[in-house]
Amino acid sequence: MKARSIKPEQHYVKNEPYYEAIGEEIAIFEAAYRNQLPVLLKGPTGCGKTRFMEYMAWRLKRPLITVSCHDDLTASDLVGRYLISGGETVWMDGPLAASVKAGAICYLDEIVEARKDTTVVIHPLTDDRRNLPMEKLGELLEAPDDFCMAISYNPGYQSVLKDLKQSTRQRFVALEFDYPSSALEQKIVEKETGVDQQTARQLVKFAQMTRNLKGSGLDEGASTRLLVHTGKLIVDGINPVTACSSAIAQALTDDGEMLAAVNELSSSLF
Repeated sequence: MKARSIKPEQHYVKNEPYYEAIGEEIAIFEAAYRNQLPVLLKGPTGCGKTRFMEYMAWRLKRPLITVSCHDDLTASDLVGRYLISGGETVWMDGPLAASVKAGAICYLDEIVEARKDTTVVIHPLTDDRRNLPMEKLGELLEAPDDFCMAISYNPGYQSVLKDLKQSTRQRFVALEFDYPSSALEQKIVEKETGVDQQTARQLVKFAQMTRNLKGSGLDEGASTRLLVHTGKLIVDGINPVTACSSAIAQALTDDGEMLAAVNELSSSLF
């Protein structure tokens, strides 16, 4: 039987990602990493959680292996499984096992989207044991000092069926993320897109208007990520109102009345 694994050298963040701190999250993450404590990132979609993880991986000079969780994600997807390749039985490490072996940062994005039984597999890695049972191989992987477990979720979408259990939550150092202040968000939009100061200011104002509609027709307001998408379209020559409609309004809702209301807001600003 042959064994294959993810190549950690392919997961280093080589160039410094642009990231603006909104609090003490960098210092807290570094302290957690030094003390081998797992980290939980919570906050709305598109507020910078993934960018923060990329920045910390670059800063700590560790590979970053990211898993986007979904309904069909199984424990075997994370740990590994046997495959048939060329008539041979091959063991393929999953991203979690590969992260442990490489001393990487394993980042499970939107952890509550995964099946409930999947989250249990990370528990031994998030307490004093710091190991990963490989039941199908009859092995126990011990995590090296430089391994780090990190997860994220969006509390705004909590429900009875999709919530993070206390047995999981209480294993982590939690970092709460939110959208930046107006001035900082404007700076981010300018830096990421190249739009002029006035346009960036108007985009941030538009985003705040849509965020005020959360719970009154919209599940979420415009994220910083959507503002960056919009700014890039504008810099490329797309009319601001059209860019706001395509990159923000259409991304937020399919409801005809809400689309009209959001588009009216952008028309009033641009």
